[in-house]
Amino acid sequence: MQQAYLNGLNEPQKEAVIHMNGPLMIIAGAGSGKTKVLTSRIAHLMFSGVDSFNILALTFTNKAAAEMKERVEKALGNTEARNLYIGTFHSVFARILRAEAAKLGYPQSFTIYDSDDSKSVLKQVINDMGLDDKLYKPNIVLNRISSAKNALVGPAEYAMDNFLKQEDARSNRPQIAEIYASYVARCFKSGAMDFDDLLFKMHELLRDFPEVLHKYQHKFKYILIDEYQDTNPVQYQIAKLLAAVHENLCVVGDDAQSIYSFRGATIENILQFQKDYDDVKLVKLEQNYRSSKSIIEVANYVIKNNKGQIPKELWTDNDEGDKIKLVRTMTDNEEGKFVADAIQENKLRNHFYNKDFAILYRTNAQSRSFEESLRRMGIAYKIYGGLSFYQRKEVKDFIAYLRLIANTKDEEALKRIINYPVRGIGKTTVEKCLVIAGEQNITFFEVLEKAKGFGFKAGTLTAIEEFVTMIKYFQNQLTKHNASDVAVQVGKHTNIVKELFNDKSTEGLARYENVQELLNSIKEWTESPSNEDGELGDKSLGSYLQQITLITDADNDNNNEDTVKLMTVHAAKGLEFDCVFVVGLEETLFPSGMSINTREELEEERRLFYVAVTRAKKHLWLSYANSRYRFGQLVQNDPSRFIDEMPEEKIDKSSAGGGARNQSAGWGTAYDRMHGGNNKGWQEQKPKTDSKPSYMPVVPPSTLNKNHIPSVNFIAADPSQLEAGMKVEHQNLDLGLSKKLKDLHTIL
Repeated sequence: MQQAYLNGLNEPQKEAVIHMNGPLMIIAGAGSGKTKVLTSRIAHLMFSGVDSFNILALTFTNKAAAEMKERVEKALGNTEARNLYIGTFHSVFARILRAEAAKLGYPQSFTIYDSDDSKSVLKQVINDMGLDDKLYKPNIVLNRISSAKNALVGPAEYAMDNFLKQEDARSNRPQIAEIYASYVARCFKSGAMDFDDLLFKMHELLRDFPEVLHKYQHKFKYILIDEYQDTNPVQYQIAKLLAAVHENLCVVGDDAQSIYSFRGATIENILQFQKDYDDVKLVKLEQNYRSSKSIIEVANYVIKNNKGQIPKELWTDNDEGDKIKLVRTMTDNEEGKFVADAIQENKLRNHFYNKDFAILYRTNAQSRSFEESLRRMGIAYKIYGGLSFYQRKEVKDFIAYLRLIANTKDEEALKRIINYPVRGIGKTTVEKCLVIAGEQNITFFEVLEKAKGFGFKAGTLTAIEEFVTMIKYFQNQLTKHNASDVAVQVGKHTNIVKELFNDKSTEGLARYENVQELLNSIKEWTESPSNEDGELGDKSLGSYLQQITLITDADNDNNNEDTVKLMTVHAAKGLEFDCVFVVGLEETLFPSGMSINTREELEEERRLFYVAVTRAKKHLWLSYANSRYRFGQLVQNDPSRFIDEMPEEKIDKSSAGGGARNQSAGWGTAYDRMHGGNNKGWQEQKPKTDSKPSYMPVVPPSTLNKNHIPSVNFIAADPSQLEAGMKVEHQNLDLGLSKKLKDLHTIL
């Protein structure tokens, strides 16, 4: 009798699920049901007798991990799934590192620094070294250090590498190596790891401690890795080490969706997997359950232009669906108006909700025109990648108290709250403490504990002693109470909640509500059955802090909110919507002008476009603007090369979606005239200046080096009558929009 978890699987999916031993690579095309395959495979392993404690599944979001665990539990009808090690790389490795922290010289309650903490440490390092912080910008330096760690290059190796030193010298930042070493030392002194350390230190743990490597190699007999195409070198090396004994490594991914090289991900990990292991079982999931046939055909057509890929052909049994609508607007503001109009019209005509729409762009800076247009029409929207709940000041302040209680070495947390709420410990006192800590090689908090011996004024000394007493009181609660109870004590005894409550301004009320929401979330977390005492987790403050520190944007987002979603294409990966607008399809914007210098870069941009297209289930709009402001300059744009790569028979060139009824008669006539209508040679066609947008459906543009067949009755006009901004046709050079008058005369 077939098990329930196998029901509904197609043959390739079933083949991937029931394969037991040996390396397995599952190439899962967009919308091919990979999550279902992964969860069914885990259920099959457990049903076949594999102990749940011996299965490790690594994902890239906590949301995906939670969904997988929930599905496995439902499929098997028991709670054994709670024993699975399912989580993100960072969360699983953080759990292991806490258990083994002493071997690396860290406290078990080590702090995990977010990017703001890391930049703050770097800013202090750069300042102490007397370097120019405009040249050594913390963000730039942090990216350099992050790249080094993800490539398994530590501070000592970095300093010895002549190529890296030459690179830094050419960028006029020759002291990156010294900053790197000092940054690492300061983090260690504070008992802190940054996000990259959770991978770097995990590799160090396995590399330098054979007994630890042996322990986890035999614990994790079956390893599954989701989104394998997004792994970086350090993740790849850790996976190889852990799987070296049993080689029961299952990787799932799609090389056509490898889009995170800027984070250190390397597509070679998935392209080379078959060379890393003998007798690899390869299964391709090519049936798409998400999108219409038209959308799938366009996606296939474009991605075939990439040379570096594993051959596959997506197909679907879904309906043919509408053609893809291609729309040109005069400006980026009119592009925003068109999208808002189209959303409103489709909501009314086809009964869609706001949440059925997504607007995808290449860079966050593009969101402005869409936000303005949506607001004007009263359409609710939400931007992905905005300020996270946990990045709000009042929330970070409260959490800083919790971090310090868990780890008094945490210098960044201590600096943040030592005088919040105000208690008479000013900037001068903090700076004096930091100098003493450096001179005596002790922590900031140890200076506070020994404050009597350092000559502080009486009032300041009293404030310091009261602060230290309060923190130690909170620490005594850690062994007696769970995270929620400790947090309530912090809110009460620090007067944070009282101070926010007394601020009756609109902003003050919002801050108070945010802190209350934080306390509610801690309470909810402690009462969750997944945090039962035992090997896999507990209700302690340390466990809670680890969980929230590793929350991603994707984990925060509530897809059930009835809002239009605005996001970059990178942020959209893994999501799906009935209706998708891919906007800004212009050369140097999408593809990015910074990512077309090599074939590898261009192919990643094409994969990014492929990801954007395959987010759509039913309706897809592609748009671009003839001109937009970029970096304060009005720029004239050429259409994206990806438009030329799409099959013409699947593109709707005659519909401008919700804005068709607002077309300017002048521009509509120009479009008709230049594409076979009544042509009168060079003729001025100026856009209307009223508030209605001028939407121009387009055909994919030809390039200037093609021989152009002129329109019927073509007659050349007097070049002296030309002005910048006119629509023009040339008997040899095709159609265009003048940028500068002198350029037109040059062409003519």
